[in-house]
Amino acid sequence: MVEKSLILIKPDAMERGLSGEIIKRIEEEGLTLIGIKMLHMDMALAEKHYAPHKDKPFFKSLTGYISSAPIVAAVFEGEGAVDLIRKIMGTTDPAKAAEGTIRGDLGIDIEHNSIHGSDSAETAKKEIELFFQKDELFSF
Repeated sequence: MVEKSLILIKPDAMERGLSGEIIKRIEEEGLTLIGIKMLHMDMALAEKHYAPHKDKPFFKSLTGYISSAPIVAAVFEGEGAVDLIRKIMGTTDPAKAAEGTIRGDLGIDIEHNSIHGSDSAETAKKEIELFFQKDELFSF
């Protein structure tokens, strides 16, 4: 099934100039980039984006980190996009992520893991709407 999924290239990856490498890795797996923007997320957007984690002890650290520097938000489209991107990203903790995955190769630690990706088609829809207007996305 053709799906859309959101990724966020996090501050640690942006600071190390890895946005192009991350996008390339996803495109090389056959997904199509249909929307992209660079932004400096404010705390209000960070809190909306990470709302499912609001009761967890790491919420304040997570929102503070993602809003600490510019990020890239991008939408990819393709067959099974959500699961494919999650496979390409690797597990959340880079120390446990497989070699060849974005987090395994580029992540620093569990917080500075270079990339966020939607965890389901339903979540992707909500996340995409937080970052993009419909007229900012293209299908080819």
